[in-house]
Amino acid sequence: MIVCWGFLLVEALLLVEINVGLRRMRGKNEDESELEVISIRTMAQETLGDWGGTLATITYVFLGYTSMIAYSSKSGEILFHLVNLPESVSSCLFTTIFTMLISVGGTRATDQVNQWLTASMIGLLLAIEVIAAAFGGWSGLEGSGDWGKVPATIPVMIFALVYHDLAPVLCAYLGGDLKRLRASVLLGSIVPLLALLVWDAIALGLSAQAGQVVDPVELLMSERWSGVSYLVEVFSLLAVATSLIGTLLGFLEFFKEQLKNLSRDSKATRTLQEPIGMGGWWARNKISFTAMAMAVAPTLVVSTIVPDAFSAATDIAGGYCMTMLYGVLPPAMAWAMYNREREDTSQNELSRVRPALLGVGIFAGGIVVEQILQDFSALHP
Repeated sequence: MIVCWGFLLVEALLLVEINVGLRRMRGKNEDESELEVISIRTMAQETLGDWGGTLATITYVFLGYTSMIAYSSKSGEILFHLVNLPESVSSCLFTTIFTMLISVGGTRATDQVNQWLTASMIGLLLAIEVIAAAFGGWSGLEGSGDWGKVPATIPVMIFALVYHDLAPVLCAYLGGDLKRLRASVLLGSIVPLLALLVWDAIALGLSAQAGQVVDPVELLMSERWSGVSYLVEVFSLLAVATSLIGTLLGFLEFFKEQLKNLSRDSKATRTLQEPIGMGGWWARNKISFTAMAMAVAPTLVVSTIVPDAFSAATDIAGGYCMTMLYGVLPPAMAWAMYNREREDTSQNELSRVRPALLGVGIFAGGIVVEQILQDFSALHP
């Protein structure tokens, strides 16, 4: 878990450096009221060329949809247990609420809501972990792990720890301030790491105490403590909500950027008078609503018609999409940027940076290869 966190931290810092560098090259005005986000697709295209932009686009779109499907499917499952609402209805309602929050409230209102949800989630997690530890969750910690199980869990670890889809939005939100960006990435990633490490220690202890392989969440929910099952379900729902907000925010901004580029191309070929009334309102907001429909509609369709989509979507997103997009591409983009700016950079600095970039890229490629081998072994036992 710590190795995956360190790997993802290096990748996130690379994305921040690349994004801020491109913002400075473009001369972005950081005081604008509307965020001007440079998506990872644009980052890849401007550093690696058209092939990089195409690869990033395909991977990011696939990742966005698999992540959204995973969160939507899981929210429906949790709400069914909490309020006995059909999973298809509850997942659609849950996703729609947060989509409207982002579309109507904007980034700052969404940030405030997300902070409140995150604080509530951390409080519930602490309460659950105290209860679990009191039940004896720490007793089986020593020697209860099986390192042979690690490779199969790497996609889930990456899926749980990744936050890189927010990097372009964060760079725009903090005005390209590298010092604040580095601090927010470091501190923001430490909080979920510590929470997951404590939870893993408790989960190993609970499983050892049960004397069999068992889901620690189900074990906790089966206990006689009043209200513990509701604590677990509400915490799970908050975890899905905060993850959905981050993914959806980045996904919407990605589609907005692509639609704005298409809109600029069409305006370059024709000049029309600004419409008024409802036509003017639609002209000002059609990009936002179109992006919202493109991001959410396919998600709701798949999560509704495909049962138990969470596990499959998690493995695909963590094992392939996230590792390729946030593991392989950032070192390649940084390498290309250093080559482009070679005249302004000392050779000593290049010689120090390149081995690190190569090492991170090889590590990411190894994860992809390992996942392929895992999937082939599952198909041909």
